[in-house]
Amino acid sequence: MALNLQGKTILVTGASSGLGLALSRLLAEENVNLALLARRDDVLRRTAAELQHSGSAVLPVKCDVSKREEIQAAYREVRSRFGGVDIAILNAGVSGRGGMNLFDVGAARTMFDVNVFGVVDFLGELLPDFKKRGSGTIVGVSSLSDSRAVPRNGFYCASKSAVSLILDALRIELKPRGIKVVTVKPGFVKTPMTDGNDFKMPFIVSAEKAAAVIVKGLKKEKTYIRFPFLMRVSAWVLKLMPNFLYEIFAARVKSGAENKK
Repeated sequence: MALNLQGKTILVTGASSGLGLALSRLLAEENVNLALLARRDDVLRRTAAELQHSGSAVLPVKCDVSKREEIQAAYREVRSRFGGVDIAILNAGVSGRGGMNLFDVGAARTMFDVNVFGVVDFLGELLPDFKKRGSGTIVGVSSLSDSRAVPRNGFYCASKSAVSLILDALRIELKPRGIKVVTVKPGFVKTPMTDGNDFKMPFIVSAEKAAAVIVKGLKKEKTYIRFPFLMRVSAWVLKLMPNFLYEIFAARVKSGAENKK
C-alpha cells in the first residue's frame, strides 16, 4: 500500500535551490504542511511565495545547518507552527574539490559541519519527539559516491560515507520504536552545486527528475532510494573493484581532471 503524504508535515533542509527546491515544489502538490529550511532567507521567501497557492501550508525558516543553535531555533519554529514533523528530509549539503595534497582543513571542516553534523544535529532535535510519539520518517540524502573515494573528492566522499553509515545504524536501532529511516543515494544531479564541477558527470539527471524519483520512493516506502540505474551499477562495480585496478582507474581519473585545467 502506497504511503499517502496528504496532511503530513514535511521538513526539507537545503530547500532554496537544486534538489531541495525541486523536492519542495513537488511535495507542495501533495497538500502537506511544508517547512522549508535554507541559509538564503530572500531566496527561501521567494520560494514560499511561489508555492503559497499550491494547496499546502508553507513555512520558510532561515537555517544554516552548520550551526546547531540555528537548527534548534528552526525546529522550535516548525513545532510551534505545525505541532511536529512527520517526515524530515535532511538534504542540505556542500561539495568541494581539491587534491588531498592541498589538505584544506578549513574546507574539510565546513564540509563535515554541513554534510555530517548538519544531519546529526537535526537528528538530535527530531528523535526525542519521534521516540515519544512512536512514529516518524527520517530521510537522509547521501550519495552513490559513499563507498569509495575518487581523487580530488575525498572529503566529500568521506562525509557522505559517514551519513550512510549513521543512517544504517539508526535504521536498526529505531525500527522497534516505529521510526523509519530512508537513505537516498543519487548519482550526479544537475544543480548549482554541480554546475561548478570541471569534469564529466556520467548519467547526470535533472533536479526535477531526481525529486520525482525520491518522492516516488517515499510513497512506495522504500528503505534505500538509489538512482540512476547505470550510475548505481557503476558505483557497485567501483566498490567491488580490486585495489590494484581501483588505483589504476583512480590515477586515470586524476590525470584526466588535471589535463582539463
